[in-house]
Formats: sequence, C-alpha cells, structure tokens
Amino acid sequence: MQYQTTREFALQCDESDPLAWCRENFVIPPGPSGDPSRYFCGNSLGLMPRDARVYLEKELEVWGTQAVLGHHETETPWYSYHELFRGSLARLVGAKESEVVLMNSLTVNLHLFMVSFYRPTSTRFKILVEDQVFPSDLYALKTQIAHHGLNPDQALLHAAPRPGEALLRTEDVETLLETEGESIALVMMGGVNFLSGQFYDMKRITGAAKKAGCRVGFDLAHAAGNVPLALHDWGVDFAVWCSYKYLNGGPGALGGGYVHESHASDPSLHRFGGWWGNNPETRFRMQLEDEFVPVASVDGWQLSNPSIFSMAPLRASMDLFDKAGLGPIRKKSLLLTGYLEYLLKETVGDSVEIVTPTDPAARGCQLSLTVKTGIQGLQQQLTREGFICDFRKPNILRIAPTPLYNTFMDVWELATTLATRGRD
Repeated sequence: MQYQTTREFALQCDESDPLAWCRENFVIPPGPSGDPSRYFCGNSLGLMPRDARVYLEKELEVWGTQAVLGHHETETPWYSYHELFRGSLARLVGAKESEVVLMNSLTVNLHLFMVSFYRPTSTRFKILVEDQVFPSDLYALKTQIAHHGLNPDQALLHAAPRPGEALLRTEDVETLLETEGESIALVMMGGVNFLSGQFYDMKRITGAAKKAGCRVGFDLAHAAGNVPLALHDWGVDFAVWCSYKYLNGGPGALGGGYVHESHASDPSLHRFGGWWGNNPETRFRMQLEDEFVPVASVDGWQLSNPSIFSMAPLRASMDLFDKAGLGPIRKKSLLLTGYLEYLLKETVGDSVEIVTPTDPAARGCQLSLTVKTGIQGLQQQLTREGFICDFRKPNILRIAPTPLYNTFMDVWELATTLATRGRD
C-alpha cells in the first residue's frame, strides 16, 4: 500500500476495510470528552467483545436455575466446557486440537509444564532465555531452578542483543545453542518480546535447539492472536499463553497451554496430577479411583475444574476470530502497523525512535518507541486527549494498533498528536 499523510487517506482506508464490522462488536471505553477513546493497549488488556456479557449471563442463568445439574444437563455442559475452545485455539497457535487446552493462568501453566520438560542433570541443567524476559517468566524460571537445588546465576543463560543494538539476532541464538547446547536442558523464550515487540524466529530457534538436544517452550502472551504460529509443524515441545491481551478474554481470563502430541499422548511423562487431568471416563468415580490416569492429550496437565465464568467471555472473542479469519486479520495488522510506522517517520521525526523491527515479518501489531524527552508530560497529554497507550519505564511507549477494533483514523490521530508535540 502506498501510504499518505492526509486525514482523507485514513478515512478512505477505513471505508474500504473488509474487517471494519469487527469494531462494532467491541465496547470502546469513553475518553474524557465522552467520545470513544483511541485504545492502543490491546497488548496489555484487550477490549470487551459485546457478546461477552451474553455468554457470561447465560452461564449465570444456568447456575441460578440448575445449579449442580449444569455440569451435565445443559446445552453447553460445564464438565466439557473447555472443549468448546479446542478448534479456535488450535487454529490460533497452529496445533492439533488434542494439543491445546484452556486452563489456569499463564505462569501456573509454565510451572506445570516445566515439571515435565525441565529435567536437569549434572551436565545438562541450563535454561536459555531472552534478555529482557517478562518478569513473571523470569521468576518462574529462577524458582524452578532453585527447586532443583541449582543456582539461578549459574543455570540461567541469557541471549542478549549485541552491544549497541536493541534487538536479538537469531544467528546469535543459534550460535549460543551450538556452543552451549550440551549444557542446556531447556530453551524457554517469548514468542514476541513484551518490551521491544520483536517476533522471534521461532521456527529457526526450535530447529537449532532440537539439534542441540534441548527441549523448547515458548511464552505466547504477546504472540497468540497477534502473529502467525505453527507450533506443531515447528516441533515446539510446549507453549503457554494468556487470553486477556489480543484474545480479549477479560481480566484474569484462563490461560492456554500446548503440548506437542508426541508428549501429550505419553502418560508416563513426569507431571503433577489433579482431578481434572484424570481420565474423564472415570473422573466421577471419585473415591473408587485411587490412581491418577492422565488423559492421553494435553488435558492430562489439568489440575482442577476450570472457572466457567473465566472462560465464557472468551467465546465471544473466539467467534470473532473464527468469523474474520486469521489471514485477513494478519493482513490488516500488517497494513495498520505499517501505516503507523510510516506516519511516525514522516510526521513525528526524531523526537521518538522505533525500537521494534522494521521487517513486518519480525513483529506483530505492537510498535515500541523510545521517547527521547518528556515522556511523563507526553503520557499526561495523551491521557487528556483520550488516547490509552502503554508506558514502560524509563522511556518506552508501546503502541498496539489491534486489527479487530483499531482503525486507520485512530492511528492517524495518534501520529498527529505526537507530531504536534514534537513541534512544540
């Protein structure tokens, strides 16, 4: 697309947008003036789909009118409610339906999967992680290492950008795996880095890790629903993600988990057991079943019955993903983010610097900007003018034009505001 800086161009793009209908299916928070805000924070918390209320109220009605019978004797029984998401989640992350499950929260799932996939030995005990990893992941990795009686300072290996660079080079990760691979038990990285917005080459990293004999896991919190994924074909061992960012499941929505079928169907794999991970054919035999017999799928990592009220709103978002299609969503994302990049370069100038890769294939919809001066004043100005963005200390502004509900006009107005500030 040949972008232009005019307001009319943004309006024309919105008029011809084949996914414009999606925005009408979300609740847009009002700004200070009462008009809809310009929301660029889908990388932190996605907006509420209008039908989320419908799905949630339906289950509240079942609880009120049928109580315990809701587990089995309803249109969508709670007993198998998590199975409603299999197809949608499998398409989102590029997996088989038997490889994905909705359960717990991201960090809980990471701990559960590391019980199975981080099995350190005296010679192979390190975990390779990217620099500037999301804090919750870092805490989980360090405490898992300590749980095995090891020193995190010695067992945690960081893949960092080169001096003077902000982004991680895939070839440097491959080199680390070649030189340190025999000591690495697990590669555990983000799919998209939360701070820089860099979409790592997961296929190449997985291939290099497998060649070195390592297990491979990914945190897809900023990748699921944002970038194209093919976990099964890439041979990724496991992955975790949350459902409240790009998947619009609401605050505290249940997270997702993936385990490759070569492991998911192996009941002998070390894991922690719980009632809901047990064979569903015998699950309600209760005291008659003394032994844990895990389901021969990723379901075998479940611990307890999931919260229906934390799952129900996600159905509304999955409906929209399925209706819109992942291909068209990605196409609009590339156009929308490319438009933001163009406007920043053409109209804002050097008052900000884009940290995120310029290669569209190496990023999702998020652009991270280094604000050179006055970031606190900028944050206050944007808030006053009805923009909801995301700031990370000391001077990072994260902007996520999310294709399901953001418009080209949203992007134009944000860039115009930033450009005006740059001239002041």
